[in-house]
Amino acid sequence: MAITEERAHTYGFTDLPALMGLMTGDEKHGPAATSTLDALWVLYDRVLRVGPERMDDPGRDRFLLSKGHGPMAYYAVLAAKGFLPADWLPGFGSYDSPLGHHPDRVLVPGAEIGSGSLGHGLPLAVGTALGLRAQGLDEPRVWTLVGDAELDEGSNHEAIAFAGPAGLERLHTVVIDNSSATYARPGGITARFEAAGWSALAVDGRAHEALFAAFTAPHPGRPHAVVARVEPKNA
Repeated sequence: MAITEERAHTYGFTDLPALMGLMTGDEKHGPAATSTLDALWVLYDRVLRVGPERMDDPGRDRFLLSKGHGPMAYYAVLAAKGFLPADWLPGFGSYDSPLGHHPDRVLVPGAEIGSGSLGHGLPLAVGTALGLRAQGLDEPRVWTLVGDAELDEGSNHEAIAFAGPAGLERLHTVVIDNSSATYARPGGITARFEAAGWSALAVDGRAHEALFAAFTAPHPGRPHAVVARVEPKNA
């Protein structure tokens, strides 16, 4: 299907493969991108209170992409939702393109952080939730999306350990589990979060209704984690 700029703001989920197909070059993280596609779409289409018209609104939700290597799905979703023009996509990764192999918050409309360094997104999300609470902004929710391999990084475990006792109810973490982590966790990923006082659910990361139900599940007084299981990275 041809993608034209005139169709901006009218894209649906079925358009995302064509949008992603506009991005070519030497990017080596295709599985990292496609593993996030369904979770990103459900968040931006049905959950996040964000939009191109409210990027500076203090009351907006914050979405922090920590799994920033292989960001083609993220860029495709941002284009589908009108944050950036679809005609930027073919230039992905080129010298003069704002769409780099890792997103840059200064260059990418709608991006809350620069990302790609493993293990930094969840700590930044914790700080963002704390900052919003300190300002008395109780409505915005903070979401971050991480990969299961990122949980090998100690910085994430410090953030997990802090956020539960701190009662950061507005904090949400989506873990894309494509079986690429190095270290096993007794009881699985959800058990790690639950042990630190989080609410945690595991779902099929390709099932949109299951993702939506998990994303919107009540979790009073606790941060919330959703483990989205997808096909193994090397399958």
